Amino acid sequence: MQRIVTQPRPDWRAQVESLGLSYHTIDGELYWDESAHYRFSYSEILRLERATEELQTLAITAAERAIRDDWRGRLGITEAAWREIIDSWERDDLSLYGRFDLMWDGSGEPKLMEYNADTPTGLLEAAVVQWQWLRQAYPQDDQFNSIHEKLLASWPAWPVDQMHFCAQRDAEEDWRTLLYLMDTCQQSGKITMDLAIEDLGWNDGARCFVDHADQPVDWLFKLYPWEWMWNEDFACHLPGRCQKFIEPVWKMLWSNKAFLVLLWECFEGHPNLLRAGFAPDGFGGSYVEKPFFGREGTNIRLLERGSLVEQSDGPWDWQPMVYQALHPEVSFAGNHPVIGSWVIGGEVAGIGIREDSSRITSNGSRFVPHRF
Repeated sequence: MQRIVTQPRPDWRAQVESLGLSYHTIDGELYWDESAHYRFSYSEILRLERATEELQTLAITAAERAIRDDWRGRLGITEAAWREIIDSWERDDLSLYGRFDLMWDGSGEPKLMEYNADTPTGLLEAAVVQWQWLRQAYPQDDQFNSIHEKLLASWPAWPVDQMHFCAQRDAEEDWRTLLYLMDTCQQSGKITMDLAIEDLGWNDGARCFVDHADQPVDWLFKLYPWEWMWNEDFACHLPGRCQKFIEPVWKMLWSNKAFLVLLWECFEGHPNLLRAGFAPDGFGGSYVEKPFFGREGTNIRLLERGSLVEQSDGPWDWQPMVYQALHPEVSFAGNHPVIGSWVIGGEVAGIGIREDSSRITSNGSRFVPHRF
């Protein structure tokens, strides 16, 4: 695994914008950054693939244990949501996608930082934008990337003719991700309609969710966290109706940072896991503190041998915290990469890489392409 400094394409802005990546620059700073890329060997790609397959298997087993041993309280999930999770898991409600965030420098085993299993972004960049970069900049090379093809292959599994897709009205990255997913869904022959989550309503007479035009919402893909869904005014109408949402409500098990503790208790010492617990004891003063339902790298604290190394502010400091062993610093010329390994339709599909001068990956951390 090498980080290679390269010359960006002269027209890179026009190129990525043509694919829908309008947010290539955030607050004057590059988000899409092709002034560098990561190069892997084929054997390293195989190791990432095996690690992701293994973690997906561990996650399934741990979710079954969470339900069997009633981890509701330890995961901080309400009773109403828990009943829906159990029903959804037993129905085997279909899942579209998820992203494991891994720490790795090419040596040893990749380590799981967290599983973005409910509303992962960075999808457009990983699926099509970095592929365009590869074909134009290094056409003789390959990329660990079958994300687009696996999305196209996944949609027919839902035996419906049309779907609504929703996200927050003013979230540009979410909307661009949503539009990309709608396009892949349309290519499977389905009719799609977009909807701001703020406009999702309830028709009491028809006893169903409706869109801004008061049309029934039968199936809904939501780029909106389940833990937020249960706090909305319409949450009282969710029980008994969660089977027609994508992602499924059982994804609340995996997207919760407390799931890291469950994984460790089930598979303590596994080479792809870091020690995790509900208290900072037993870490020798070196750990990462994360809120159960934190977002975008906020409210994170990194401590090394009892001293605070880095921290990020945010709105989630009121939440219960999870503690995870601090991974040794991974740095390439002062850049700290995190490898996002995608699972589409239950299958490993490829990677995208975010990097930052900080050891905490945030919403503005740069996306850099890769090849092998």
